[in-house]
Amino acid sequence: MDTAMLEEVTESSIQQKSDPDIPLVEASLGGDISAFEELVRRYDCKLLRIAQQMTHNLEDAQEAVQETFLKVYQRLNQFRGNSKFSTWLIRIVLNETFMKLRRRRYSEMPLEYEDSDGDTLPLDLTDWSPNPEELCGRQELRKILRTALEALPPSLRVVFILRDIEELSIKETAAILDLNPAGVKARHFRARLQLREKLTRHFKISASLVDNSARLQRTPRAAILRNFLG
Repeated sequence: MDTAMLEEVTESSIQQKSDPDIPLVEASLGGDISAFEELVRRYDCKLLRIAQQMTHNLEDAQEAVQETFLKVYQRLNQFRGNSKFSTWLIRIVLNETFMKLRRRRYSEMPLEYEDSDGDTLPLDLTDWSPNPEELCGRQELRKILRTALEALPPSLRVVFILRDIEELSIKETAAILDLNPAGVKARHFRARLQLREKLTRHFKISASLVDNSARLQRTPRAAILRNFLG
């Protein structure tokens, strides 16, 4: 066996060990429908959660997920294993959600926020006027959090969703969005900064209370976000 072939076999073996979905992908490519159904069961809720947080519309999110799995089924042979299958899957559902956002033609929410260096994103400012006395109860808090998240530019919102709600690593997020780690960190920082500003404006409390309250410290941040935003 020549060196090139040995390296290819070794790389394939390493990829299979690091990605538990590979056996199901290979079985699906071999015509095993039940294997593909297992992949759908494994990721449908996760993809729906991501799509809904991006579109803030259940019907659009469901359509995006359906289109995603249809395209994955049709193009499964295009998956090369250069990244995890879940990374490839999330990238496709995000493409579907961005297409839906474009079709909405939100004049106040353009999809391109980068300068030539990919560093500068304009703020999307919204009128925040509710009286603090009106902001009571779980449903109202959920509405506030969803509104604040929806007001983020999509390019920042998606990073916040992947990092803080789905708890993906910087490396995984970078692979999904085709960014370098520094770009992910910068967008994540801007997303958190804008969210903190919006929430602080609502509650008229210091940003430190938003980030560091004792209750939030006792509960994992992602669980809180899923609970209120999911």
